[in-house]
Amino acid sequence: MKSAKSSALVFALTLLDFIFCLGLPPIHNIESPAYAEEAKISKETIDILSRTSQAMAEIAAAVKPAVVNISSTKTIRTKGAPSPFLNDPFFRRFFGDEFGNANRPNERKQASLGSGVIVDRDGYVLTNNHVIKDADEIRVRLSDKREFKGKVVGADPKTDLAVVKIDSDHLPTIKWGDSDRLKAGEIVFAIGNPFGLSQTVTSGIVSATGRANVGIADYEDFIQTDAPINPGNSGGALVNAKGELVGINTAIFSTSGGYQGIGFAIPTSMAKVVMDNLVSKGKVIRGWLGVSVQPVTGDLAQQFGVKEGKGVLVGDVTENSPAEKSGIQRGDVIVEYEGEEVSDPSSLRNLVATTPPDKEIMIGLLRDGKPKIMKVTIRELPAEKRQLSMNFDNLLKGVYVQDITPEMKKAYAIPKRIVGVVITGIEEDSGAEQFLEKQDVIMEVNRRKILNAKEYESAVSKIDSSQNILLLVYRKGAAIYVTLPVS
Repeated sequence: MKSAKSSALVFALTLLDFIFCLGLPPIHNIESPAYAEEAKISKETIDILSRTSQAMAEIAAAVKPAVVNISSTKTIRTKGAPSPFLNDPFFRRFFGDEFGNANRPNERKQASLGSGVIVDRDGYVLTNNHVIKDADEIRVRLSDKREFKGKVVGADPKTDLAVVKIDSDHLPTIKWGDSDRLKAGEIVFAIGNPFGLSQTVTSGIVSATGRANVGIADYEDFIQTDAPINPGNSGGALVNAKGELVGINTAIFSTSGGYQGIGFAIPTSMAKVVMDNLVSKGKVIRGWLGVSVQPVTGDLAQQFGVKEGKGVLVGDVTENSPAEKSGIQRGDVIVEYEGEEVSDPSSLRNLVATTPPDKEIMIGLLRDGKPKIMKVTIRELPAEKRQLSMNFDNLLKGVYVQDITPEMKKAYAIPKRIVGVVITGIEEDSGAEQFLEKQDVIMEVNRRKILNAKEYESAVSKIDSSQNILLLVYRKGAAIYVTLPVS
């Protein structure tokens, strides 16, 4: 019985093989619903998708010419590894005195790629600061393959924005859009040069607006999008459905280094203010209110008679500041700034920073639970509250300093007798990184006494790259001399 069944199975398989080889159609049960009439796509569906596809293609074609490729090169200096035979006369005899310089600095060129957006027909290109930072040479390549040498007009590390100028005119541009009107769910397009692949367009939606505390820049108000953004997209355009520029692509959130659905763009409401300042003044002039604020937590809301998460609580008011002169007090809850709702400290900080100095604005606040309107004239951020990091061509390049404020004296336990400038940050590739620390107070530069940031700038700007630098530094309760040696 088993043998008969096996023979029948072999015959059936052989027959199917034969039919397949002849190219005959397979035999189906014509009555089975699975093989009924093939599904059709309706004309309406095809029309809708075709119109959508055509619209997206038109937007991409309109904005791509204004997005450029930016390539930069910079010199990286590293110390050579010391040789164990450095002072051996035998080796020096055969290899010469050059052998003894095995520990001299090595130099290499590092290239990087990014994107930029032409925002002015006369050759102004908006990009990220990190795309052109410390570059020895910048090349800007247009969509029509023309290439120009770029010159940095100005850069603002606090927002990670920079403006580059190329020597050309009548260039294609993108119309500025209003990023403040963006809403979550809107369609957006990211255009740039990911991985050096020029004129790449991706699409997605606005996932969120007003993202702060991401850790990318000092002033953050990011547009979050799921439009794919990858390395090389930095500085490129984020445009809306009208083909208007609403953001400058800046960073991604990733655990792998690649796209994972979360990208960030600087909104044009911030980018345009920064760019106008850099072009007209060479630096960014920021507004100053003069308050220290904190979020309104549940416990604080109960104590101050307000709703949780509504506004920001004033913890301190700086003496002689615009806030003090207008009557703002400790314990006030700021809920509105010039008609804009204030939801957290970052939003207030950004609103104040982008307000032109000497402009009178209206601030809505709650005092003891009762609403009040205050008129405040915003002033420029005082010099002693600004960080200074000049592009010095010496070992103090990349060291950020500022004047010592009363708050710093208290927070860092700096005695009254100590004068100078305090170090607020040191870049990783700075030649001073291994010798100096944050919160150090620089009291002297090459035996010259330093009283403030202006004197520091004057002293350091006269030192060239071939000189050692002698500093008198106050650190953790003691004054010490520190030498920055040229390797």
